[in-house]
Amino acid sequence: MMAHTTVTKRKPYLQTILFGALSLASYIVLFSNEEWVTENFTRGGYYTVYPIVTAFWFSIVHGAFGSSLLSTLGLEARITKKK
Repeated sequence: MMAHTTVTKRKPYLQTILFGALSLASYIVLFSNEEWVTENFTRGGYYTVYPIVTAFWFSIVHGAFGSSLLSTLGLEARITKKK
């Protein structure tokens, strides 16, 4: 008979901590430089790229943190089989 083995996935504790710290640091830098951000992000022209890049940065970092946090908590999406 074949032995059934179960594979347990390791929880991404380190990844959660790192992305959480990076997310927190990003918010601290953004809000501590509020005057500079407001001045430069509203200039227009080539400065238009600043808020776009910032939005992508926060989206990636916050999304990675959220994903790893949910995995650490054991909340995973169900995989359903197609009929």
